[in-house]
Amino acid sequence: MRIVIAGAHGKIARSLTRELTLDGHTVIGLIRNAEQKEDLLLDGAQPVVLDLENSSVDAVAEVMADADAAVFAAGAGAVSGDARKNSVDLGASVLLADAAESAGVRRFVQISSTGADLVRDGATPDSVPADFVAYLQAKLGAEEDLAGRDLDWTIVRPGTLTDHDPIGSVRLERTGPDESGTVQPETQGSVPRADVAAVLAELLRTGAGSHTVLHLISGPTPVAKAVAVFA
Repeated sequence: MRIVIAGAHGKIARSLTRELTLDGHTVIGLIRNAEQKEDLLLDGAQPVVLDLENSSVDAVAEVMADADAAVFAAGAGAVSGDARKNSVDLGASVLLADAAESAGVRRFVQISSTGADLVRDGATPDSVPADFVAYLQAKLGAEEDLAGRDLDWTIVRPGTLTDHDPIGSVRLERTGPDESGTVQPETQGSVPRADVAAVLAELLRTGAGSHTVLHLISGPTPVAKAVAVFA
């Protein structure tokens, strides 16, 4: 496959790139900073410098021509202000989805966040720090935009991310509102970034999880078996 990854210098994205390229897939890595090109080349990706905060749909669609899938792994970062969370975590996701539609790329996998449902319907719970509320609002907005599109999308909400060595086994469950509109609770937990990448790679390989929001933490089930449930 030919796969475009936005935010390709992030830790999850780099791990995903290495896994995909080892399997023989071609990865086009979108980055904002040209100084990151060497890292992506070492991972096996083809780096493309493209600022998703200041690019047109046509420019992004041109890069996505002939791609089989897109992955949104970009993020403004914890130290960014509310405006950048909105322009990257929401705005850049919308732009990439617009470009995917324009380029005819149907498969779209998005990294979101545990807890996005806490801010549904404009809620601002006291248990969530103010700066994190803006982040969750941006992530939920990106989810809602993607879910309304005619794309073969899958949204993955990882738990607390760690840099521990991969375990190779996870707990992967449907999350978000069910058919009645009732929000399903998410089990608290953490997950190594490398295991998140392994799940994303398996979703891309198999096409599993179409039109599904998935919550991901470490657990007892091997990655391939956990993903196969959603085939």
